[in-house]
Amino acid sequence: MTDLRNSFRLTRRVAMAAVAACAMAALTPLQANAQAWPSRTITIIVPFAAGGGSDIIARMMAQYLGEALKVPVVVENRGGAGGNIGMSAAARAAPDGYTIMTVSSAFVVNPSLYEKPPYDALKDFIPLANVGAAPDVLTVPANSKYKTFKDFIDDVKANPGKINWASPGAGTTPYVVGEALSHKLGIKMVHVPFGGAGPAMQAAIAGQLDMYSANIGSVLGQIQAGTLRPLVQTGDEKWPDLADVPRLADVGIKDITSENHQSMYLPAGTPKPIVDRLAKEIHAILARPEVQERIYKTGLKVVNEGPVEFKKRIDMEVAMYKDLIEKAGIQKIK
Repeated sequence: MTDLRNSFRLTRRVAMAAVAACAMAALTPLQANAQAWPSRTITIIVPFAAGGGSDIIARMMAQYLGEALKVPVVVENRGGAGGNIGMSAAARAAPDGYTIMTVSSAFVVNPSLYEKPPYDALKDFIPLANVGAAPDVLTVPANSKYKTFKDFIDDVKANPGKINWASPGAGTTPYVVGEALSHKLGIKMVHVPFGGAGPAMQAAIAGQLDMYSANIGSVLGQIQAGTLRPLVQTGDEKWPDLADVPRLADVGIKDITSENHQSMYLPAGTPKPIVDRLAKEIHAILARPEVQERIYKTGLKVVNEGPVEFKKRIDMEVAMYKDLIEKAGIQKIK
């Protein structure tokens, strides 16, 4: 009888081990990887050239995330097509937590600006964190003859099609603002597209552009250094460090505003434990006063929205920019 009971116990242990093995086998590869995450280098894709606002924030967050997660975090710039090339690459990346994207508001603009955008803003990504936001600003080279926004507009009206301007690229809020102003004021300017804020800013500083529309974060240092002169800013509220620079509303344009946010996303399908861990780490990083001060100096006010709250903003802004682009009559890009 004792042998029979021992045999039963042994059989039961074997059966339980088999059930446990089957349960482990039933885990998807992503679930299994999530349990061991992170164990290798994480890449942050920036869909613009180095030197712009998205790049600056990505490199800063890479440093802090690397320290928090104890793995290397590197930045990969994949600019072009108004950010679509990099965003498409991020959308196709394996949803395993080893690819993050840091991008500007081009993310919510491009779906309405491009005829066939290569990603779906509402389906292909998980909004991870809204790092911060800031208005855009129209600037001119330091030696420009334009001292005020009115000076610039008056000259454009007097010389239709002869004055050029640039933005970080089609799809960015500075681009939409420039096109919306052209439509509203009935002016004709020549847009010079760039693949990112860095190259565009260098051209503006060199005096190769008549006007450069950019996010404050990417040009604030040059404004403070005196190499670029701000003419007007586009937010509902004035940026504290540019209190003497008028808003569009202050110069009589009350129905065009823009605020560019820098934010982080994960490919759709990334396991929830990884999303939660990253969101927790990023929230803690952005809550640190020294980090907020460092980000503010780049021209960005920390917002620190997590996945749930940020998702609501994405839904709202995709619809908002669709309406603005349609009302401004901005032609879709093929």
